[in-house]
Amino acid sequence: MSRIALTFSEDQAEAHDRIADALRGAGVDLDAGALSPPREGRESVMAVIGKAGSGKTLLLAELFHAMEEAGVDIVSGDYESRKRRDRRSLAILAPTNKAASVLRMRGVPATTIHRILYTPVYDPEYEKIAEWLAGNGDRPVIEDLTEIALDRAHAFYQTNKSIPGALAAAGLRGSDFITGWKRREEPLDIGFVDEASMLDERQLDDLREIFPTLLLFGDPAQLPPVKSEGGMVFDSLPAPAKLELHRIHRQDADNPILDLAHALADPAMEFSDFEAMVQDKARADDRVQWAERVEVDLMARSPVLVWRNATRIRLINAFRKVHGAPETALLEGEPLICDGIELPLKHRKKRLDLEARGLIKGAQVIYLGPGKKPGFSRLHVMGAEDPQVSAASIVKIEKPDEEEPFIPFAANMGATFLHGAAVTIHKAQGSQWETVQVFAPDLFVAARMGRVEAGQPLWKRLAYVAITRAQERLHWVVRNRLSKPEHALRVDDLRAAPAPLTLEAQNDG
Repeated sequence: MSRIALTFSEDQAEAHDRIADALRGAGVDLDAGALSPPREGRESVMAVIGKAGSGKTLLLAELFHAMEEAGVDIVSGDYESRKRRDRRSLAILAPTNKAASVLRMRGVPATTIHRILYTPVYDPEYEKIAEWLAGNGDRPVIEDLTEIALDRAHAFYQTNKSIPGALAAAGLRGSDFITGWKRREEPLDIGFVDEASMLDERQLDDLREIFPTLLLFGDPAQLPPVKSEGGMVFDSLPAPAKLELHRIHRQDADNPILDLAHALADPAMEFSDFEAMVQDKARADDRVQWAERVEVDLMARSPVLVWRNATRIRLINAFRKVHGAPETALLEGEPLICDGIELPLKHRKKRLDLEARGLIKGAQVIYLGPGKKPGFSRLHVMGAEDPQVSAASIVKIEKPDEEEPFIPFAANMGATFLHGAAVTIHKAQGSQWETVQVFAPDLFVAARMGRVEAGQPLWKRLAYVAITRAQERLHWVVRNRLSKPEHALRVDDLRAAPAPLTLEAQNDG
């Protein structure tokens, strides 16, 4: 615990102690490293809230490590051992693949809420391998697998606690060992939810059905969910259940992006004052760029963030035009955004397969080329643990001043996609990119309109969310101009990744 005490600020230490007290009451004593069975009928919901840089993720990570050291099982979205269902467990969740991937890059084994709501059903023969790898059974004898293949699976699992990854190392495909998906019926134990500002009341109700002990981590300065009535789910919690972090830890690194984000809290700050501040930061630090145009090469991996749909559509069409994209086809390397899955009830298994692989609404993907059948696409799902998948696709390219989108190709049913070279700031919540371009003329319009959302000027909430999506560099774009590409769209960097599991055999057949 001394390592944690040295790391924590005063407000983090207070939050940690109050969370530790709540966990102790639920039977998980972090100080003593002791676990006792959960108490029937005991429910608890708490929230840790704070602005970007206040140390929410650091606190979440340290709590995870402390619970793991105490012997709490970590539940992933890929496999859950039957013999351990009576053990104390923790699931770390995020609303989107991108948000979960941000945590995974920091060593926290996060998965999506969807992957916990729906659990995989394993073939009984290959489930023996999963139980052996999890330490709950003897080394199995599998007719179709050699001893060398089992050794590969075991070696993989020792360094990466992923059952599907280990089975893939043994030469198996997802369609070999996962026979379907089902809605979780049995409750779990303790849940941590990052990016809780994105949750709506229905999602919170789903989580409360599964987790008797729930800890939410959220940013009160972000935009409330579109489906909400103006607030965030943690707003309604009683004061003792809300733990607020104030200190901005990353300011020690003199982060100009965070400086800009937190300057928006000043009630006297007007849009013109803010742009003057952006210019001052840009002169002093190249991590902030006062940009006279949109850099088209960045759009292929990091969408331009806009407020208005008309701006989004205009930028997307300019992106395609400057790359010479034909109207009747997609180029390899074009970015897409999943807009949902259109499948009838009889194809529920395929829907769950695709959603479990990351094709949930809002997922960012890169088009890799056509699949084996007409209307199928090979896709790289950004932020997913097993990113490459083939799926029946319906791609919609929206056009300026046209009500109906243009559809270059489509299967009869499947995953639907919009173009992803530009996205609205609302849809960008939960995601982060190394470099982010914010289209400032849209925010100027929002400021002129004088709209207020959840008690704050809308333009300030939009600017805050957009700015805090940037991990390293921010481009504040002030002109409606687009650069010429310095290179063609590429996918070789994505294909160079380790060979992933694929559902192509299931979804193309």
